[in-house]
Amino acid sequence: MNTTKSYDDHGTPAERWERAQKYFGRKNYAGAARVLSTLVEKVPEQNGPRLLLARAYYHSAQLGRAEAQCRLLVERDPVEQYARLLLGRTLERQGRHEEARPHLRLAAAMAGDFGDL
Repeated sequence: MNTTKSYDDHGTPAERWERAQKYFGRKNYAGAARVLSTLVEKVPEQNGPRLLLARAYYHSAQLGRAEAQCRLLVERDPVEQYARLLLGRTLERQGRHEEARPHLRLAAAMAGDFGDL
């Protein structure tokens, strides 16, 4: 069994959160996802790291993983507007437009955009 830790696994949850945000800000989405996946295991009740993980997966074309994280967020908090939007965009990017539509409409309504509804 390999018990060695990488640099990304070191530090407190706060330090890992900061590291993940830096990776994300530098558009190193795969690196951010690596840090965030272990962070989410440590603090599964926190939505912030999970939402950034979903975004990192989306931007690094790990769409199945992005979808799974978004669905969990929406299940926990049905009025989480950004998670709804990201879920809809993730489904669209996978060519699942009909499935995406209700999520995108809800996200737009939550944002106060009723123009195309």
